[in-house]
Amino acid sequence: MPFAEFTPTSTLASSTPATSLSSPSSPVESQKSLALHEPSPETLRRTLHHESDVLIVGAGIIGTALAITLARAPHNRSVTLLEKSLKEPDRIVGELLQPGGVSALKKLGLEDCLEEIDSVRVKGYEVIYYGKGVEIPYPSNAAGGKIEDGDRREGKGGRPEGRSFHHGRFIRRLREAALKEENISVIESDVKDVVKCGYTGQIVGVQCLTNGEKDVHFGQLTVLADGYASRFRKEYISRPVVSKSRFWGLELIDAVLPRPLHGHVILGEGAPVLLYQIGSRETRALVDVPENLETANPKAGGVKGHLREVVLPSLPECVQPSFARALDEGKLRSMPNSFLPPSVNRVPGMVMLGDAMNMRHPLTGGGMTVAFNDVVLLRDLLDPKMVPDLGNTKAVLKQMEKFHWRRKHLTSVINILAQALYSLFAANDPQLKALQLGCFRYFQRGGQCVDGPVGLLAGIIRQPLVLFYHFFSVALLAIWLVLSQSTWYRLPLAGIESVSVFYKACVVLFPFIFSELRS
Repeated sequence: MPFAEFTPTSTLASSTPATSLSSPSSPVESQKSLALHEPSPETLRRTLHHESDVLIVGAGIIGTALAITLARAPHNRSVTLLEKSLKEPDRIVGELLQPGGVSALKKLGLEDCLEEIDSVRVKGYEVIYYGKGVEIPYPSNAAGGKIEDGDRREGKGGRPEGRSFHHGRFIRRLREAALKEENISVIESDVKDVVKCGYTGQIVGVQCLTNGEKDVHFGQLTVLADGYASRFRKEYISRPVVSKSRFWGLELIDAVLPRPLHGHVILGEGAPVLLYQIGSRETRALVDVPENLETANPKAGGVKGHLREVVLPSLPECVQPSFARALDEGKLRSMPNSFLPPSVNRVPGMVMLGDAMNMRHPLTGGGMTVAFNDVVLLRDLLDPKMVPDLGNTKAVLKQMEKFHWRRKHLTSVINILAQALYSLFAANDPQLKALQLGCFRYFQRGGQCVDGPVGLLAGIIRQPLVLFYHFFSVALLAIWLVLSQSTWYRLPLAGIESVSVFYKACVVLFPFIFSELRS
């Protein structure tokens, strides 16, 4: 659609959302009251001319956090934040924030967003393997890996803690924080396309529909953070999104968990099941269902039949009653489990962030931790002392090249660990089953065998070599179990099986390492 057809809807009211986020005494009213005073030149620039320093598409986790960060000192940028719907979202993922994410949220001054939403403290994990459980607490001092100072908490024993919550409530709190910022205009608008300069190809803004009318917004820097179902990804990222399974979610009421204040991973014959509290009474159950699973075939009763006949009996007895009740109520929803390696942003005038640019399996709950740490890194790289003018595309692209490689200390660990752990926990062949058993036995050893892996998962150990060390320690333990459990006359066959297990471990890990090394 020709750029000339778009005319900005120049009303001061557009600086506030069309949909109220809370009661009349909420931050929405606080921002509306600003209109009663003389607006600043930057506010007029955003509302009358639809021009800003930073234009962000997507008021989700990373989009809202980045908008607030760039609007505050020392950046003091003028920010327009566009979102298709400002209604409180209702999703079944993005509900567990690891300690590394809590730490990043504090660094951004947004820790208050975790309050007043009935969030639940998370102290670690309970892994249950064929009915046997092992506690995996977040480490106070992870052997073999350095914990960042900001990732420590004053909890019992100095152990860091995560938080779990209803995703929509947390998003609402972030948006309320954005609405309090004088340098931000939050607008409910459906972005349809980007606006390019016909001579340079630089992205200078977006075309959208606001209240059903054609509209346009301009920014020196356009940030596309429109989530896992990004409208723009295919045009700017050549790598395909890989999705081989879906999480089917239920909300359990008054469930009795084997170990409260812990996330639970249930391992058995099928794919893994996750259980974690998201409120004082609510517990989320996520069941991984791979593609073309025979027991989830419509002829076999579909996904609901699979959950009732296969998953329900495999759960701890204390959880089964609440799971059955939730299943009877029929409130079953799903989300794809996607993998997309990160890419360098090379488009002048545009940056793509969040799930639009990089995704990993949600098994380890690392998505929000990656997002908030990305904002912390961008806060430093786009500091006005380093990039005074965001319209200087060469300077911005140079910083985005640095961003791509510097974030790997954390994100490569979380990305690789999520994909590798899922391969083991959803084991569907003898070699992966052997590695799965080796992983559980490794956790049972305690000490460094727990502190290191969970420190990586929590986003507080940021050393890829530590991941490499523990993964192949698991592989060697799995090989030892294969050999030690074999009788003397089966040793030659056990030797062949051991080689197969080690080979499988390499096949699982190295492709994800290589995907992180590509730019």
